[in-house]
Amino acid sequence: MTTEAAEADASITALMEAKTIAVVGLDTRTTRTAYRIADYLQNAGYRIIPVWVQQEADEVLGERAYASLRDIPEKVDLVDVFVRSEQTGTVIDDAIAIGAGAVWLQQGIVNDEGIKQAREAGLAATQDRCTMVDHREALQG
Repeated sequence: MTTEAAEADASITALMEAKTIAVVGLDTRTTRTAYRIADYLQNAGYRIIPVWVQQEADEVLGERAYASLRDIPEKVDLVDVFVRSEQTGTVIDDAIAIGAGAVWLQQGIVNDEGIKQAREAGLAATQDRCTMVDHREALQG
């Protein structure tokens, strides 16, 4: 198995074993990709914690929203990221700082250096992939 394949497997394992997923970039706009995927994950049994820097609502999908990963008072298993690639450095730093188990940059979002940093810190990390697509594929075996 290649290193890339092993890292992808580690991220899928982290997703399938996660209980709590912080969704960075999740707000109340139901037409947004972040909302649709977070709703899917919540319906699949995950606890979703919305993280939206420009926090305009106290809650999203019935869960309390936070302005930063560092504000979340409980353990986060996986950080699912829906912000622009250039904004992911701070998010990855915060994911490492809070002891998250994994960081997942959604489809179209790339930060090679940040992913490397996350992996060096012991997190499962992937980029340019969709949690919903990979979750569905994993369930299908």
